[in-house]
This record gives sequence, C-alpha cells and structure tokens, in this order.
Amino acid sequence: MNKKKNMAIDFQDNMILLTRKYLKRKIMCPETKFRHHVKERTHILDLLKRTVDMGESNSALLIGPRGSGKTTLINSVLKELSSVKSFKENTLIVNLNGLVHTDDRLALKDATRQMQLENVVGDKVFGTFAENLTFLLDCLKSGDKKRSKPVIFILDEFDLFCEHHNQTLLYNLFDIAQTAQAPICVIGMTCRLDVIELLEKRVKSRFSHRQIFLFPGDTSSSEQPTSAFDDRLELFQHLLSLPDDENVNRIEQQYDDCTIDPQFGSVWNEYIKSLVNNPTMVNLLKRMYQIDVSERSFRNFLAIVVSMLSEKHQRLEVNDFVEASKMFSQDDKVLMLEGLSVLEMCLIIAMKHETEIYDGEPFNFEAIYNRYMKFANQHSSIQTVQKPVITKAFEHIKNLEFLLPTSGANSKVEKEYQYYKFLLTPQQIMEAVKNYPGLPTEISQWAMTTV
Repeated sequence: MNKKKNMAIDFQDNMILLTRKYLKRKIMCPETKFRHHVKERTHILDLLKRTVDMGESNSALLIGPRGSGKTTLINSVLKELSSVKSFKENTLIVNLNGLVHTDDRLALKDATRQMQLENVVGDKVFGTFAENLTFLLDCLKSGDKKRSKPVIFILDEFDLFCEHHNQTLLYNLFDIAQTAQAPICVIGMTCRLDVIELLEKRVKSRFSHRQIFLFPGDTSSSEQPTSAFDDRLELFQHLLSLPDDENVNRIEQQYDDCTIDPQFGSVWNEYIKSLVNNPTMVNLLKRMYQIDVSERSFRNFLAIVVSMLSEKHQRLEVNDFVEASKMFSQDDKVLMLEGLSVLEMCLIIAMKHETEIYDGEPFNFEAIYNRYMKFANQHSSIQTVQKPVITKAFEHIKNLEFLLPTSGANSKVEKEYQYYKFLLTPQQIMEAVKNYPGLPTEISQWAMTTV
C-alpha cells in the first residue's frame, strides 16, 4: 500500500516539474501567433509574397514602441509563408540587428554567412561595399533576373543602421530594391517615429517611403474597448494550459522531454479555467493591463508565477499572481509624468480634460493650448508662458509617446493642427499629480475637477 502511495506521490511530483518546464517554454518561446493589426500584417504579407512570387523588389519600415508586436508580426508572416514549398526552398532570409551589426562590414559578413556564400566569396577582394553586395546577389541568380533567388532582409533596430558611416548598407539595399537588380525585400523595424529624418538625402530618395505603424493595444476601430482585455484573458488561459488529448502527440513532438499525462493535463486545465473566472484574478489582470498592455511584460509576469511551482507548491494560487504582480505594478508612465516640468504637467491635465469632455476623441495642439490658457488666465499665480515655449513642451510630451498621431507622419498637416489620440488614463495622471513634489495647489485642484 505504501509503495503505491509513494508511486502516486512520485508521479504527481514528476508531473508538476514537467508542467513547470513545459509552461515556461511555452510562455517564453518566440511567438508566431499574431493578434490584432490585421491590416498592417496583410500589408507586410503582400509585400513579401510579391517579392517571392513575382520577383518584385520592395522596402518598408515597421514602426512602433517596444512591445507593440513588430517582431511577432514578422515571425507570424514568415511562418505562414514557410508552409509554402516554393518559398521554403527558394527564398533566403537575412536577419540583421543594429545592436549586433555595429558597422557595415560586420553586417555584410553575417549576410554572406546567412546566404551560405562564404565559399563563393573566398579570398576575393572587392573595391567597394556595393561591389561586394552586388556580387553576393549575382551569385544567387540562376540564369537571368527573373529566376534570381528572392532575398528578404529583416533589419531590426533599423535606426542604429542609420548611424553607420555614410549609411552605405542602407543605400545599397534600397538602391538594389529600387533598380530591381535582384528580387529583394527590405523590412526595417524601429521604435523611432522620426526614423525617416535620420536617413541621408540620397538614401531617402531610394526608399519607398512605406511606413507601417504599430501601437500596443491599438485595435481596429470596429472592436469594443473591452474586447482587447478579453483577448488578454484568453491569452492568460492559453499560456497556462497544458495540451489536451488532441494536441498531446503534436506537443510531444515539439517538447519530447515534456510528456504530460492527458488526465493530469485535463484536471490542470479545469483549474486554470476557474482562475479566469475568479473576480480577484480578473481585477488583478485588468489593473495590470491598464498599466502595461505589452504582451512581453505579461509573459514575463506569467513566467515568474510558473517558476513558483515545485513538489511542495503544486498549484498556482491567486496569491502567487498577486505577489508576482508587485514586481510589475510600478507604472513607468507615472514615473515619467512625475519627471515632467510644471508646464508640461499642466498640458497633460489639459489633455485629460479635453479627452473627458469629448469622450476620447482626438485633439490637436490648438485645442490644448486654448484650454491651458483659459486656466492660466483665471489664476494670477500661474506664470504666463509664451506660445513657442508651450509648443516645445507639447513636442516633448509627444516624443515621450504619450500621444499617438491619428494620421501617421502626414507632412501636409501643419503641426498645430495634427490630431493626436491620448494614451494616458485618468488614473495614471491623478497618481502622478498626487506624487508630484511641489506641484502648486491650483494645478492639483484643476486636475481633480470634473469639467
């Protein structure tokens, strides 16, 4: 009897350890399932398909803050295309990163390795960088230009390549894409909204000027605001669930050292489902989502919780999530607000009121300027500031990514009349006002008033 009991305990302990191992891998592995931004994903997919199927050369920039899903979007597109035999056999993908490839020589050397052309290049001496790159692309041709092997260049941290001497790599890649010497597609990924301004004139003239913007939590207009959080709950359940009977074989192939008993998995999944319906758990996740919509941070949070599993701690209790959330509850945006000048904080409060009055509708600089001036004129203690200074303060707020342009980089609209969506919540602003050292009483009271 004791032997059977010990075997059952050993089995349970083993399942818990395998569960911890499996879930950590699942949570932290590179994601290829992409949610939201359907239009933007379709645009990238179409560009790559045209390069591969029609030999058309293209270039584009994928722009958005960290955690907005740029890498996941690219991974999901490449995964979808890799299921097509012609793409898998004929297309070359070259991944370069501005943090790693700090000069053009390093970038070209790694591109040669990824294109598997080290033996072809050998000890050849080239006069220029352009000659070297052209030679590499010529090596991929099989008869004529129409039958060249398509090459997809993915340039992560694109803005750092702009710092390279003469931007030679970018110039030649865009030049080849423009002149159709060989079918290539250049996709740059960056957090810099002003990245086009970093390009030299000759490089800019060869770029297609396709800019695709991604912003975290920015879903299609047809969706209700609550649906984004519903997706987060669905992701919570997905990432913490074990494979069911139908998926066991597929998962075993992927994680052959994490074979989990289906019956154990079924019981585990029912418990995770109960967590999704737990009001305390839902409120915690909702609070965290309001602070940070980034999926990357959410995965890091879940990885910490899963790490708590052990032979002695065999269930993920609600309190485990509460404790782990304390590491992520410090709102970076609130800290940034507390570091703003008094004038900038006044503009933030003006934006809060403007958003509340017009039910979240976008606003422009002129609307915020007028709202601030109305407040300043009513309070003699508030020092009068000239409009150029206020404009500069507004620009700083925009550069901190508290504002989202509604029309991308639309150069036809004057700065004062460009419309923006406000990305801060009233709770974040009120917390910053409460913690702001030495904020004048009139401004604190203005923030608290309901207009």
